[in-house]
Amino acid sequence: MNHAFLVVASTRFSTVSDGFDTFTLSQLFQGFAGVTTPCQNEGMEIGYARVSRGDSQDIDPQLRALRDAGCDPIYQEEASGGRADRPELARAIGALKAGDVFVVWKLDRLSRSLRDLLFTLEAITAAGAGFRSVTEAIDTTTAPGRLMTQMLGAFAEFERAMIRERTMNGLAHARKAGRHLGRRPSLTGQQRAEIIAKAESGQGSPAQLASLFRVSRSTVQRVLRAHRERPSGTTPLPAKRA
Repeated sequence: MNHAFLVVASTRFSTVSDGFDTFTLSQLFQGFAGVTTPCQNEGMEIGYARVSRGDSQDIDPQLRALRDAGCDPIYQEEASGGRADRPELARAIGALKAGDVFVVWKLDRLSRSLRDLLFTLEAITAAGAGFRSVTEAIDTTTAPGRLMTQMLGAFAEFERAMIRERTMNGLAHARKAGRHLGRRPSLTGQQRAEIIAKAESGQGSPAQLASLFRVSRSTVQRVLRAHRERPSGTTPLPAKRA
């Protein structure tokens, strides 16, 4: 098994739900730019076919297209394109050797996310293999195909930068307008004061107070802990309402 893929899989595929790393993505498509010698197709054509679980999709058209493209072997599985843990995809890329070509019917069979697609292409390139999509006619064993890959990376970075900029601007405007950011408090200031008063007078345990105010026990404990840690002589501030 190609160890380069194992490194990429452990460090990239586990970040599906994490924040976007612009610097890493920049390195990614710069890495593709550095590939100046096309794959000579001296190796195997390894196919990968996927259908989503429970969608009653027919995998046969994919298999026929991959066989017509000369793929052997063909790895296939039933899994969502948004999942990181796709064992057959891992096996397919792990089996790649220098000179092989990884082939899919369409790009969305590999991933529904442009970001994850690029990370998968990085794993394929790290194995010394090429990539080809039958439907979109993307082929990284050619100069135009590598150019397309670099463009995909550039567009992904630009899209994320625009999203980040809009998000930061929106947060700044909300703060200037005095709006509360984040989750709405589960307790009002008056309710917190009632919890403190009842707890200090022995009218209920944290569990009983949590049930009474319909919050978790940990929420009640946080209220009581904050009250105990507050300097004496200060008055609790009422909670801000969204």
